Amino acid sequence: MGKLWQKNYSLNKLMEEFTVGRDFELDQNLVISDCIASTAHGEMLNSMGILSDEELEAVKTGLKDIVNLSVKNIFPITPSDEDCHTAIENYLVSHIGDAGKKIHTGRSRNDQVLTALRIYSRDFLFGFISESISLSKTLLEFALKHEMTPMPGRTHMQVAMPSSVGLWAGAFAEELGDSIGMIHAILNVIDQSPLGSAASYGVPLPLDRELTASLMGFSKVQNNVLYVNNSRGKFESLIIDSLDQVLLTLSKMAQDLILFSLPEFGYFSLPSELCSGSSIMPQKKNPDGLELMRAKSASLSAYSIQIKNIIRSLPTGYNRDFQEVKEPFIRGIKLALQSVRIMQLTVTELVVNRKNLEKAFSSDIFATDEALKLVLAGKNFRDAYKEVGTHLERVETMSPLDGIKTRTSTGTAGNLRLDKLDSFLSDLDEKVSRQEKKVRKILKGLLDMDVKPFEG
Repeated sequence: MGKLWQKNYSLNKLMEEFTVGRDFELDQNLVISDCIASTAHGEMLNSMGILSDEELEAVKTGLKDIVNLSVKNIFPITPSDEDCHTAIENYLVSHIGDAGKKIHTGRSRNDQVLTALRIYSRDFLFGFISESISLSKTLLEFALKHEMTPMPGRTHMQVAMPSSVGLWAGAFAEELGDSIGMIHAILNVIDQSPLGSAASYGVPLPLDRELTASLMGFSKVQNNVLYVNNSRGKFESLIIDSLDQVLLTLSKMAQDLILFSLPEFGYFSLPSELCSGSSIMPQKKNPDGLELMRAKSASLSAYSIQIKNIIRSLPTGYNRDFQEVKEPFIRGIKLALQSVRIMQLTVTELVVNRKNLEKAFSSDIFATDEALKLVLAGKNFRDAYKEVGTHLERVETMSPLDGIKTRTSTGTAGNLRLDKLDSFLSDLDEKVSRQEKKVRKILKGLLDMDVKPFEG
């Protein structure tokens, strides 16, 4: 058996190469997800009487065999297959006969790939949210450990006010927390089944879309069949855009660490095993991982723009342009996950140099403190500001630690309130864990085996 659309002619070889592209390679990522969707579809066809009980069992056995081959990275998808959907159906036909020819009844490769991508994306998001929460909590622990470690606060890169390492780390932890909350909201948006929409307009069969959604662990059916196909690329861009917010945070953090680990600052030190060397200068230990974090953040943003530009002006319904969305999406989610893991490793191994941090406190860092002392003594702020600003040599130097302790309002260096974020992260972690366990239990019941659609 050849291509699923094969009729009485063969495609020109150059055209075949152009239209297939790298889809046959990229689809190795979607084999398990497609087998999950095909099993659910088979169960539904059986409930309609299109597949007999014996045929359903044969189909399920064949699909489980494909899952096992995929786990071992030995399920072949060739350019002539075009994609995983064709390879899977061809395998079923060659191994179980005519029952394999029935599995495509009532669906198109359009809703087939959408469903596989949806299952794959959902599983990715479960893992990404969990690992991002772990990074945010690691930053919280780092902030708590260094709650009273002084650090000069800077604006315009100039010394500004007394601050702390705890405030610095806590800021990134909280920023990540908000982004993770947004990603969870996106997870809830994509948690709807597209299966049964076919090629944008459904089919003249009484498909039980609610049954297949339930069998795959989706919370609901994506209702309008035309919207289903119009959402391809849109949902992928929602995911990449939300991940981009995380990498924007990691990029800024990477820049800070590069800057503040310079010998001229020496606030932090990066372990040698996280730095590469120079091919010519023997003394060099370069923060290449952090530099690449900045660049890879830009790459992720570019993937998002690429996806949106592909779908921006497409007419309603399926268009082959959608195929070009797959590569930047898969590249993007894997890049985002790797970046979170790299920053987790970096924060865990980061060394804080307290003496260098304290030495960086010059007297003028307390200028605002001095002006506010005058305010408390009865002066108005504007006159106090001018008096201190024109006589900086009179500013009284205090200890860096005392500078932290005077800041007591919520969220300042002397009152970080790390417990608020910790509580939010714990609640979200528990909620996502429940969602993931529920889905995994449903999928295990469907295939009679544990399956992990996304392998990061």
